[in-house]
Amino acid sequence: MRLVFAGTPEPALASLQALLDSRHEVVAVVTRPDAPAGRGRTLRPSPVRALAESAGLEVLTPPTPKDPAFQQRLREIAPDCCPVVAYGALVPRPVLDVPAHGWVNLHFSLLPAWRGAAPVQHALLAGDEVTGASTFLLEEGLDTGPVFGVLTEQVRPGDTSGDLLGRLSVAGAGLLVATLDGIEDGTVQPVPQPPDGVSLAPKVLAQDARVDWSAPALRVDRVVRACTPAPGAWTTLRGRRVKLGPVRPTEDVLPVGELRGDLVGTGTTAVRLGTVRPEGKGEMAAADWLRGLRPEPGERLE
Repeated sequence: MRLVFAGTPEPALASLQALLDSRHEVVAVVTRPDAPAGRGRTLRPSPVRALAESAGLEVLTPPTPKDPAFQQRLREIAPDCCPVVAYGALVPRPVLDVPAHGWVNLHFSLLPAWRGAAPVQHALLAGDEVTGASTFLLEEGLDTGPVFGVLTEQVRPGDTSGDLLGRLSVAGAGLLVATLDGIEDGTVQPVPQPPDGVSLAPKVLAQDARVDWSAPALRVDRVVRACTPAPGAWTTLRGRRVKLGPVRPTEDVLPVGELRGDLVGTGTTAVRLGTVRPEGKGEMAAADWLRGLRPEPGERLE
């Protein structure tokens, strides 16, 4: 099949590469426009654009899929199917109708669980022991379309969202290629999602990543892992923000938020800090940071 791939961030790269290596023909890529990044806020291409250009593909970067010029170009390309992985924009009905086989989305959850922008983060926040990925036919609703195929993935005790998404991205790429093979061969059909078991996974914002030290240690651990690497769990000390790497629950008991060595009190037992990134500085071991900081006895994270 002739494909136009839509995707933007790094987790979409494995799928694009798998499609380039498949029997299908990727003729173009749709990705989000270049965005400011880094301290200098210079414009940088998306990871998907960089890979597409290195492969010699046409790259379309509409400000929105509603853009008439983009829609006209997509009709001219006339793809058979548009696989999509983390594109980052809603696709309107006129665009959905262009390819004969529609838009096939790879989503990193077991639908109908965790529909939305941050399924992996919400799976970790909820303490799910098993998650996975699904391929489904894109509709105008939020991840509501009928499902072609699924795979499951065990959530490991120390997984961060980066760890889990990395594994799902690789495994999901194989699922996406198999789904497109089946569509072309006529051996797979989409099945409507069940009405039960629906949960939503909205984007996790910076304010959601602030650690509440009065929460149980288990909750603190989940929040930090779910927000690693993005948007980055954080707390404050002496009025300055400190980003936190994964923590480890212990059996020690301390007052809520109190620092004692590299331990911090929570609503239940203390957690041991791993790495930190103080405001304006690079990542370092928490023990090194605290040696230089010399907290006062009884000083607390805010």
